[in-house]
Amino acid sequence: MTTTSSEGPAPAGPDPVLEADTAEPAASVAPAVVRLRDVGLFYGEFRAVKGVSFDVPTHQITSIIGPSGSGKSTLLRSINRMNDLIAGTRMEGEILYHEENLYASYVDPVEVRRRIGMVFQKPNPFPKSIYDNVAFGPRLNGFKGDLDGLVEQSLRRAAIWDEVKDKLKQSGLTLSGGQQQRLCIARAIATDPEVILMDEPCSALDPRATLQIEQLMAEIKERYTIVIVTHNMQQAARASDRTVFLNMAEDRAGYIVEQGETAQIFTNPTHQMTEDYVSGRFG
Repeated sequence: MTTTSSEGPAPAGPDPVLEADTAEPAASVAPAVVRLRDVGLFYGEFRAVKGVSFDVPTHQITSIIGPSGSGKSTLLRSINRMNDLIAGTRMEGEILYHEENLYASYVDPVEVRRRIGMVFQKPNPFPKSIYDNVAFGPRLNGFKGDLDGLVEQSLRRAAIWDEVKDKLKQSGLTLSGGQQQRLCIARAIATDPEVILMDEPCSALDPRATLQIEQLMAEIKERYTIVIVTHNMQQAARASDRTVFLNMAEDRAGYIVEQGETAQIFTNPTHQMTEDYVSGRFG
């Protein structure tokens, strides 16, 4: 994982040396592509998250829910080392990708972010053309193949090709909010990731655009593994296969109250705190 090929995105699927464990994880039915083990996250001396352990099953949507301040976004950003870009942050525990420690000294964080893409809360297309938004990552990685074909394929997978195919030279900023977010998903897809992280991807969108993003997630999970942070309980219940519920301890550090299949979390939770949260009694 220490180098990125100049010949373009790596072939789909894990490298031979990163082959996933074939044994069924105790915490999930599908094999896990990412495992968090006793993760603690700090901003300086402040502990934002403590003792978090869960698996991210391949080709499923895992939602992380919990009240504001419980460390959901901080936890999400740790999975592709985006927190490295924030001064004073540090991590305890392990985050494993195909059983390889993502925080090992030899691991290239840029390569981590290619394999584990990110879609942010607010649509953030570059001030470039629609085409150049999608082509940016592959160009940066030295892609030498059919760039036009890759751009079209990425836009198709993000379910926006038919809406933009006749205006690829126009600025991505001219699109509607929902279209911009799907463009950002296409931009993430273009670097051929295995995992896509989404941080409140629908919070700035109207209900129609939100439904389009949810439908898109359901379609692309056959090819990608998705982890989504959301405050929207209905969205978590509709869109995800598994749910991880965080709350804050007395020291304000986020911790896992309960995790499991989404249907179980929302219809038959084990903890009263979970039932209170998903039913809207607090949070």
